[in-house]
Amino acid sequence: MTDDEDTRYEAVRSRDARFDGEFFFAVVTTGIYCRPSCPAVTPKRQNVRFHPTAASAQRSGYRACRRCRPDAVPGSAAWNARADLVGRAVRLIGDGVVDREGVAGLAARLGYSARQLQRQLTAELGAGPIALARAQRAHTARVLLQTTGLPVTDVAFASGFASVRQFNDTVREIYAASPSGLRAASGSGARRAAGPAPGRRPTAGPHRPSTGGGPAAGTDAHTAAADRVARLGIPLRLTHRGPYAVREIFDFLAARAVPGVEEVSGDPGDRVYRRTLALPHGTGVAAVRERTGAGSVRNGGGSGRTGAGQAGRGAADRPSGDGGWLECRLHLTDLRDLTTAVQRLRRLFDLDADPYAVAERLGADPALAPLVLARPGLRSPGTTDPHELAVRAVLGETLGALPLGRIPGTSGGGGAAGAAAGASPDRGTPADPETASGRGTARGPATSSDPGAARDGEAARDPGAAHDGGPARDSGAVRAVAAALVAAHGQPLPAPDGTLTHLFPAADRLAEAPLDDLDLPEPRRRTLLGLVAALADGTLRLDAGADRDAAERGLLALPGMAPATAAVIRMRALGDPDVLPLAAAGTPGVPAAEHWRPWRSYAHHLLTATAATETAAPTTEPATPATESATATTEKATATTQTAAPTTDKDATTMENTAP
Repeated sequence: MTDDEDTRYEAVRSRDARFDGEFFFAVVTTGIYCRPSCPAVTPKRQNVRFHPTAASAQRSGYRACRRCRPDAVPGSAAWNARADLVGRAVRLIGDGVVDREGVAGLAARLGYSARQLQRQLTAELGAGPIALARAQRAHTARVLLQTTGLPVTDVAFASGFASVRQFNDTVREIYAASPSGLRAASGSGARRAAGPAPGRRPTAGPHRPSTGGGPAAGTDAHTAAADRVARLGIPLRLTHRGPYAVREIFDFLAARAVPGVEEVSGDPGDRVYRRTLALPHGTGVAAVRERTGAGSVRNGGGSGRTGAGQAGRGAADRPSGDGGWLECRLHLTDLRDLTTAVQRLRRLFDLDADPYAVAERLGADPALAPLVLARPGLRSPGTTDPHELAVRAVLGETLGALPLGRIPGTSGGGGAAGAAAGASPDRGTPADPETASGRGTARGPATSSDPGAARDGEAARDPGAAHDGGPARDSGAVRAVAAALVAAHGQPLPAPDGTLTHLFPAADRLAEAPLDDLDLPEPRRRTLLGLVAALADGTLRLDAGADRDAAERGLLALPGMAPATAAVIRMRALGDPDVLPLAAAGTPGVPAAEHWRPWRSYAHHLLTATAATETAAPTTEPATPATESATATTEKATATTQTAAPTTDKDATTMENTAP
């Protein structure tokens, strides 16, 4: 028994939810596999076998535990951090590439042979690409069985199975029940799908969702079920690990919502974020509610390592402790896109992050520790569409409007008091350091006869181009330009859904347009045209499996592309957790911060969120002493966590990252 297995068994004994998704354990005497926090009686050590992924346990002949549902845990944060072949492959499998293109297509995207890919995945994960995709398909099937009234045959094809026989065999093997038995055990799918979507009135859907052309298409049962799914959507739980700063991420999204594509409605604490989705087989509309849910864990209950405390926050604002979920409802024109849509939403909301590891590393810095304690579970938002994010970054979208003169927690500012951020303290104009370039600093642009000189240490002429080293564009102006771009070049939805009317314009469509109708300075227009041309012809890849270093080099090779803009695209479009756009922008007082690795993206959001809060709502009230939260967090870290069995909501089921 290795030291690593000793540690894992201790996590199983203590039912430590922090390790859910990081590994799985199987019991040889029962033939089942579980998550570490399973509430069942702890098995004897000699009967336990550990597996890195659910697919590995399934491949070894174990079936999923019905009590803890190990296939529904958040994914491992390692796959977001890793940039090697295995990490890139796992992200692409999660996006459904194997289902759409096969193993050969996956290997071609990664630049390896299918045999090399199989060997490396099996050696590290205990399962190859087919087994990993099969585990994901099985989970999608369970979700459709438990949340829709679609005929079982349609569920099989919508889940990505090639035949009904393969579907039946897989469900029986993994869940020890037939598809109809699995549905019956959780209640009628038609009944469970009842209820309006978050922030939306149930209306007759103008288009029925396709399931991929299964044999049941055209039958009365299929028609009725498809109508119900089109009208009510699919209710889901998007679970997360540890505390989750839901207020901050909804603030982030609300400040940047592009009309026609996104909207945030409702009052703080009960807002609903809605957006359109461009998916491989069709389109979709997702609605995610701000209010979090948690099984047996009270909201605000700290758990785990240092940094999970609740300093200075009211109970109503506190994130959930050992984990919980966001309520989501998906409306899809083709149900085969369910897995892909969920994975992309998980990336947008950064649901697979490990907030304990982030807090442990960043909280060790005395300058950042108070910020970590004040915002437990702060996430680094990603995107549902990397191409969209890249275009919006070039337009000048502000990802963290930092007030000139203050950067909390940096070496130049003495902790929360802040540091000089590129201007004298008496200047109150907000800067946009995340889209400011290395061609000058946030202090203001230098002049240059060549507005495209991206890496010569000079600024562009364009005074409005934040990515060119000039002052930041007002976020409202950027959203107006993005909305105009959507209205002129976006693909309309089959039917408007409230204020949502379009998909964000595809790169190939933008590459064919001169974009003269946009209110953009000429240098920025040239940068935008170069970007969309590179995306359209495949010269630049920004998908889930892209090589991050190669993508950043490709971005910097574009005319007028600034290092900080490329850093923002790498952080959000490619999901890199170790990027510090503030440093790339040359913001004074922000070091390269090697000791923050591999979580510098979270440090960036801590700094910008804190600065924005101080600017918007200054207060003289003393905050709760950090020492009290630190003490409480330390005490909780030493306590044994007993996690009760997950509850089953009557109107939703858990849809998680089923790739490891």
